[in-house]
Amino acid sequence: MTRPVLVIGNRNYSSWSLRPWLLLRQFGVEFDEVVLALDTPEFAAQALRHSPTGKVPALRDGDLVLWDSLAICEYANERWLGGRGWPAELPRRALARAAAAEMHSGFAALRTQLPMNSRRRPDGYRWDAAAQRDIDRVQALWRSLRRGHGTGGDFLFGDFGIVDAMFAPVAIRFDGYGVALDDTAAAYLQALSALPALRQWRQAAEQESARVAATDALCRPG
Repeated sequence: MTRPVLVIGNRNYSSWSLRPWLLLRQFGVEFDEVVLALDTPEFAAQALRHSPTGKVPALRDGDLVLWDSLAICEYANERWLGGRGWPAELPRRALARAAAAEMHSGFAALRTQLPMNSRRRPDGYRWDAAAQRDIDRVQALWRSLRRGHGTGGDFLFGDFGIVDAMFAPVAIRFDGYGVALDDTAAAYLQALSALPALRQWRQAAEQESARVAATDALCRPG
């Protein structure tokens, strides 16, 4: 039986690629990967060979091709994880899905003004009020889920799952841009950062030579 193939972008910049990659790796699913360099003339043509949208990530499992991060995570949950990607209880599972969906579709200002850059270190760069509202909402959501449902583990619903994979790139952003965190968010970021799979991703990102100039150019005013 052939192994599934996950097509991803540069680890340093591709937040959407990180989400299913982290889920699969953390749960020990074996897969092959194809890495495409973002922001290059060749990217669009290369990506179209793997995905109908010409974007990453994409998952190929036999004849099946999936091209959306959350859809890939849902498929992996049914195909390989035996349902462990979501909480077992229906109300908690529904809340986890709502939080993952909010991340999937929202926080536009946060995404735009604090783009994924795993190698980044805080340097005084700041963002506007719209991005700060997104930051505040993320932390409020994390507080609510941790206090109401996070007993028995260090993640939003106790054990690591899909909802945590969805928020992992946000944690990297908060770390790299020096976002002020409350105690709950700081502890959650620490738990995510300690995941062996996320450490592996970030170590590989440090070794990448490819650059996205517009993202790397963001710095403190002046």
